[in-house]
Amino acid sequence: MQQSEILTPPVARRQPVVTSVHGHSLQDDYAWMRDKESPELLAHLAAENAYTAAVMQPTESLQATLYAEMLSHIKETDESVPTPDRGWLYSTRTVQGSQYPIHCRRRGIRDASGVLLPDPTAEEKILLDVNRLAEGQAFMAVGGISVSPDTRLLAYSTDNTGFGQYTLHIRDLATGLDLSDTAQRVGSFTWAGDSTTLFYTTEDEVTKRQDKCFRHTLGSNTIDPLVFHETDERFNLGVGSTRDDKYILLESGSHTTSEVRFLPAHAPTSAFTLIAPRIDDQEYYADHREGVFYIRTNDATRNFRMVTTRVESPARESWTEFYRGAPDIPLEDFDLFQTFCVLTERKAGLPILSVYDLLPDGALGEYREIAFPEPTYTASAGANHEFRSTHFRYSYTSLVAPPSVYDYDVQQGTSHLLKQQEVPGGFDKSRYASERLWVEAQDGAMIPVSLVYRRDKFRPTRDNETGENPLYLYGYGSYGFALPVGFSPTRLALLDRGVVIAYAHIRGGGELGDAWHDAGKMMRKQNTFQDFIDVVEHLVQEGYGAADRVAIEGGSAGGLLMGAVVNMRPELFRVVLSHVPFVDVMNTMLDASLPLTVAEYEEWGNPNLADDFHYMLHYSPYENLEKLNRDAVPAMLVKTSLNDSQVMYWEPVKYVARLRSLKRNATPLLLHINMEAGHGGASGRYDYLKEIAFDYAFLLRELGVEDCSKLPVGV
Repeated sequence: MQQSEILTPPVARRQPVVTSVHGHSLQDDYAWMRDKESPELLAHLAAENAYTAAVMQPTESLQATLYAEMLSHIKETDESVPTPDRGWLYSTRTVQGSQYPIHCRRRGIRDASGVLLPDPTAEEKILLDVNRLAEGQAFMAVGGISVSPDTRLLAYSTDNTGFGQYTLHIRDLATGLDLSDTAQRVGSFTWAGDSTTLFYTTEDEVTKRQDKCFRHTLGSNTIDPLVFHETDERFNLGVGSTRDDKYILLESGSHTTSEVRFLPAHAPTSAFTLIAPRIDDQEYYADHREGVFYIRTNDATRNFRMVTTRVESPARESWTEFYRGAPDIPLEDFDLFQTFCVLTERKAGLPILSVYDLLPDGALGEYREIAFPEPTYTASAGANHEFRSTHFRYSYTSLVAPPSVYDYDVQQGTSHLLKQQEVPGGFDKSRYASERLWVEAQDGAMIPVSLVYRRDKFRPTRDNETGENPLYLYGYGSYGFALPVGFSPTRLALLDRGVVIAYAHIRGGGELGDAWHDAGKMMRKQNTFQDFIDVVEHLVQEGYGAADRVAIEGGSAGGLLMGAVVNMRPELFRVVLSHVPFVDVMNTMLDASLPLTVAEYEEWGNPNLADDFHYMLHYSPYENLEKLNRDAVPAMLVKTSLNDSQVMYWEPVKYVARLRSLKRNATPLLLHINMEAGHGGASGRYDYLKEIAFDYAFLLRELGVEDCSKLPVGV
């Protein structure tokens, strides 16, 4: 292919397919792209990648510079804080030059207070070297790992395509060899108390819904017995254990409803018992202590409360209220131990951790709230495997503070820093500032926003002058997911070039509880998009960024956000990064055979219902491209992966083809397809870093921060 041909954007063949729904005709000119084996499709994807590579060729030197900068801030050879469990200390380490982590353990010894400490005479035992698993593979992901109660066996699952289809393996830790026991399409798994029985869930081959739970006995040559089949297409199964290892829990849940079954871990062949039958729009989650189930539920309040009930009488009529917080403080989670309980709540959108003593009768005693010093941050429970612990492990990070791991001494009421992630390469926290703002949306709702910038590079509004900085805004706003606010060593490459970075905690997320989620889903989804636009306009007005230098990014459901706001107000944005974007809403949600579709009705609506259909059609990015101001399309980089099982590759590919046929301005519209990965992109840490460098090079060039015409090409 000649250079002149490469620099001509690919033009996809149009073959209209018309579907009539509720009196409306949906025309899809690119439905043929769904044939993954089609030589024409593969040739088109290759042409898109070649075109993108050619347009980005002048940035190769910048990409190399960015990659080197980001790598300089990462400690390549490192080890996590060891986690105690059954006499062993488990950790994960990385080695310079290796793409993947190594899971290992050492024997521990207990001090006078019962805390497990490293045994200085103990040798490291490697459980799983993911680099070995990845040999000869273009992609490798470990779905989960679980050590048997007798600590002799390791159950783990792997995916070597990126499609999220995992194979279960069992490893003898004495020999390091895998047994013949295996299972396909496995999701969750957990050991029974005998260390020879394993419960696991599997997904439907077509829809990828986790719908069946099996019981496997090691060495058995018979077909594993099916112990539960979830027939409601809205629900997925998950299996696990209580922290005290007394019970196996089988949870069946949709986006809005859940129910839990249990059986004694020491009697794995017994039948599961239902705690309480499902009721639509009610969720509950259970753990166990001293013959009592502790349950977090939203049965009486949208912000959740806790109840308790005896194992012998688990039904709702036996539930007794254990804890209910303030009306405006959602209860997100709880961690139950022998002598204390930790509640995770959100106050003004920020997480708070409260440690409660448990009285002899199991009631809550005095509590201490773990305090955090910065205006915006993320704090959460860490790895806490030991039920009889006297310490609570938690993690903390902020936009300017690298991730830290602490142990909270429950008896002393003090936190002890175990490790803060080292950031080499000259990082100085004092150079950076973070802020928490509240932005008023059009309808009066107050939207929290987290910001970070480098102090000496920030040029806000002064004396009627507008802000000068390039502004980068990230958003998601779906599934009740609270957008985490944490430190990223890669982000320093933007901050050090004067980019102001903001995170918009828009409706549809979970920062302010279920009500915040409800206000941005189903027939109120438009709030998510308008919130994002309102935040951009406010930040520009207040001088946090120049009006003509705004970049935005989102992925998956955040890619839907990108598509919707660009259709609504393209002139607001100069650059758009859209990763694995869910942009073909109508065609996807009308196809119940696709992964996630039926379960997603509770998030987006069911287009088979006329009212839902017309509301979804109003904002679906793919269907509304004709309404876009074709002369104001921002520079866009759209990325996807051929093996994505959550947002199928054809959604972004079709979207770019259609947008390219409509746009009239000269801004670049690039599509990059990773042909060997899934929803999260490259699996190797160095490969993933190169993907980020690619994105940032595009962003910085289009924002005018870096003039790549003056940079040498080729490294």
